[in-house]
Amino acid sequence: MPRLPLSRIEIAKNDVIRLFDEGSKRVYTKTDLASILQQNRGFWRLTQSTRVDHFIDFLLEKSRLRQVSLTSDGYPGFIRYAWGEVSAYQVALSVKPRSYLSHGTAISLHGLTDQIPKTIYVNQEQSPKPAPKGELTQGAIDRAFSNQQRRSAYVLAYEQQRIVLLSGKNTGNLGVGKVAGPLQEQLDVTSIERTLIDISVRPIYAGGVFQVVEAYKSAKDRLSVNTLIATLKKLDYVYPYHQIIGFYMQRAGYEEKRYGRLKKLGLNFDFYLTYGMKESEFDPHWRLHYPKGL
Repeated sequence: MPRLPLSRIEIAKNDVIRLFDEGSKRVYTKTDLASILQQNRGFWRLTQSTRVDHFIDFLLEKSRLRQVSLTSDGYPGFIRYAWGEVSAYQVALSVKPRSYLSHGTAISLHGLTDQIPKTIYVNQEQSPKPAPKGELTQGAIDRAFSNQQRRSAYVLAYEQQRIVLLSGKNTGNLGVGKVAGPLQEQLDVTSIERTLIDISVRPIYAGGVFQVVEAYKSAKDRLSVNTLIATLKKLDYVYPYHQIIGFYMQRAGYEEKRYGRLKKLGLNFDFYLTYGMKESEFDPHWRLHYPKGL
């Protein structure tokens, strides 16, 4: 594309840079930049001939804007534009709109692990689906948990990080709030209570059941059982995940009066701590199969 004269943008350079410096957003899509150009074209006195490609070229050459790439072996990649120093979390959240950080990433951001994760989990919820029909049966549970748990294959590479895109059930972003990241940036992250539920449901996204136990231990003095139970009820799972949560709380050393509230939700089925266990033991107090040696 032939380059248009950029003299008017040069004149407006200080105003352009000030807008980006003062904004809270730090990672942009091309559509975002096109919208910014359109909204400020009059104030910056730019003509209609100044297109978004020329605007981006100017910013890449004359400002702190830089292009970043996210690549994938089996899925489409993404191009994003970062203003100054940004964290991998900010880049991950820019991939899908209305997404949030979850599972193992939320554990780390809440300080519930000493491990430095190399994988970032970012969740964009599905559209609402009708509730499944039919009643839960023991046979259905046994069949479902005899197989390995499905995991997302949508993995993006960004610098030294892996970004895993999840497509969770629709919850209206229940329990999602702001947490400060490594650059003091505000990140959309699941709460401690929502995170502990999520990793109980999908331990594979938290490093496995042993890491889940450690997260419960670290959260002991920060967890609100009232909030956890209220969140779990709103999530309205078909499976009795409260048996798993209560088991983890007991294993992590919580007081009986705290985990006992999960038991009061009912113990109507034999359940499984995770999928595809080759060797397991059974806890009759929670009616729960769990990996041998846990």
